[in-house]
Amino acid sequence: MKILTNYKHRNTSLLAVALMLVGGLAAPLASANNQTQLLDQVVAIVDNDVITASELKERIQQVKANIEKSGRSAPPMQELHQDILNQLIVENIQLQMALRAGVRISDAQLNDSMRRIAKQNGMNLQQFKQTLEADGLSYATAREQIRREILLQRVQQGNVNQRIQVTDQEIANFLTSKEGQSITAPEYRMLHTLITVTGDADKTTLATAKKMANAIYQRIAKGETYEAVISSYNQLQTNDLGWRKAAELPSLMANLATTTDEGATAAPVQSPSGFHLVKLLGKRGDGETIAQTKARHILLKPSAIRNEAATKNEIKALRQRIIDGENFADLAREFSEDIGSALEGGDLGWTNRGQLVGAFQDAMDSTEPGDISPAFKSQYGWHIVQVIQRRDKDVTDDIRRNIARNHIHQRKYDDELQTWLQKIRDEAYVDFK
Repeated sequence: MKILTNYKHRNTSLLAVALMLVGGLAAPLASANNQTQLLDQVVAIVDNDVITASELKERIQQVKANIEKSGRSAPPMQELHQDILNQLIVENIQLQMALRAGVRISDAQLNDSMRRIAKQNGMNLQQFKQTLEADGLSYATAREQIRREILLQRVQQGNVNQRIQVTDQEIANFLTSKEGQSITAPEYRMLHTLITVTGDADKTTLATAKKMANAIYQRIAKGETYEAVISSYNQLQTNDLGWRKAAELPSLMANLATTTDEGATAAPVQSPSGFHLVKLLGKRGDGETIAQTKARHILLKPSAIRNEAATKNEIKALRQRIIDGENFADLAREFSEDIGSALEGGDLGWTNRGQLVGAFQDAMDSTEPGDISPAFKSQYGWHIVQVIQRRDKDVTDDIRRNIARNHIHQRKYDDELQTWLQKIRDEAYVDFK
């Protein structure tokens, strides 16, 4: 069973841990537990904690099994022993740091993680438990190993992220680089159907295939769906090519991806292998827009000296004064109890859909530009809002900059993590027994 996860730390990800959990690599746990009395001597004192022989043996067995399963050759036993002991020491230091800092992973958070891992493997939680048990590992043991991984990740992120800065100049340089242009290039998702024609086909066969391709295209152009039309031909099969960059596609497909409108089907294209029909399902990373609204508001809050009904009446009175000709911004500066916007005449600037609380978003969405909404209540109090303008903003550059920033940050993170791990190892008290 393949485990997919986003958790990551040092050179071992939670993916590897989960693979060990469900791939039979944890089987040595039973024999280790049976020999606890013989093995549990201390092999190293690490600050205020210890590493036992049973912990070391258990990890060695897991790693050796993982190496054997991958088909690689294991390093000499002495080298493997020392590497794994050092890894356990570094993990132990971090777990002690988590304890001192009060880092906790609640059962609810852990349950969410387990559900997410199960879902990524096409299972529900009960099926995931059964799979673990079938591979000889209890669900409780799996939970605790994943809890440990999350703790390590939290400690690492908390200490390493603060050591990383990504400058605007670094982002600009990355975006102009060949690597940056490749990573931030648009992606396309297409459906592809091939009407196969062999290279030695005669003219009649070729004409028949071309006629079929054109007939399919005409049906789609008249309003039938691509999927329905293709499915009406038993000999044809449609493939979803998934999200790909143009550079990852054959030149014919890349050309269709970049010249076809989203949701449209391209005219049939002939190649040596036959006639191709392509529908562009989606495009991302180029020409992406988000709906934005520019608005201003006045907020009044109920209080000990002004109850709910009085607050509602007062906001309605302010609305009427604006309708009668008084200036919205002046009244907002005088009466609005929203500290953040009152000095700006109630101006909220440009906001994205979903950025504001539900009641406010609903009122703003139902108000035409230039109009003033009826009085409405949110969790903050009573409002009136005036919509000034709406627009669709192209956020392609913002998306590309975020991709670049994340890429640079991750690259720096990997380097800084190793430096930080070495630093805490050097500063820790370790006594080998």
